[in-house]
Amino acid sequence: MKDFKVYFKFDAAPKEIYKALTNKETMELWSGAAAQMKEEAGSEFSLWDDNICGKNLEFEKDFKIVQEWYFGEQKEPSVVTIKLHLDKKGTSMEVRQTNIPEEAYDNVSECWTEGYYDGLSEMYNE
Repeated sequence: MKDFKVYFKFDAAPKEIYKALTNKETMELWSGAAAQMKEEAGSEFSLWDDNICGKNLEFEKDFKIVQEWYFGEQKEPSVVTIKLHLDKKGTSMEVRQTNIPEEAYDNVSECWTEGYYDGLSEMYNE
């Protein structure tokens, strides 16, 4: 199992990025695909037509999102923690994902940069 950590910067307030990560309609705008999301601990979510699926574990409004991502029959969950920090120009988004299966690591790290960052950046960066 592997862990992944990265920081992204956006020209938008943390509350805007938080909304983009927790509001179904906004998620569909920046991802360009169907999404399911409820800002409710214990609810399940999916993004990119079910290519990413999991369970929402915790929300701290405008600051933090914790999710469990599903990888088949994996014993230990892969946990994603997203923290949004106020930055000079907007938001610094800290992403940490634990327990990524070795065979999925390259795909997961690419998803964070080419999926999440690129989509959000197109919507929020100048």
